[in-house]
Amino acid sequence: MTNEDVLAREGIRDVIARYNMAGDRLRIDDFVACFTHDAILESDRVPADRAFRFVGREAIREWQTQWLDRAAAGAPVHDANFVRHHLTTSQIDLVTRDEATARTYWQAWTRIGPDHAGYYLDELRRVNGHWLIAHRRVRMDWEAAESLFKPAIERSMAMRGAI
Repeated sequence: MTNEDVLAREGIRDVIARYNMAGDRLRIDDFVACFTHDAILESDRVPADRAFRFVGREAIREWQTQWLDRAAAGAPVHDANFVRHHLTTSQIDLVTRDEATARTYWQAWTRIGPDHAGYYLDELRRVNGHWLIAHRRVRMDWEAAESLFKPAIERSMAMRGAI
């Protein structure tokens, strides 16, 4: 492994972590900055009523902004007063100097404890020296019966176009 490979892997780990930190804290600009302009963010292998697919930074921004707008109106999308996504194993494969793939396991905690868990399947691209997510598929393997997020995606999709 070369020094360039190590730096690339650390840049990729950084953007994966920034995505979670920004998402948990509803820092929309920081969240959107993790993606290429033409990025795709989508769920994979989930029930149809909770499936989502957003193409491009602006579509991703619009979706995330709805979460904030609803919270500001006193009707949050989910019932969690905090969310913490924890990243565990991450396998990063450098495809070219400026393209990579990654598979990263995650688990989300809320006030009930473990709420839901799964993994990200990412395609990443280096843009102007920074690694960004070009395509993220979010797969959920498990959710607690009392998950505070169970209705969240369905509610956020129902809001789409209303704001």
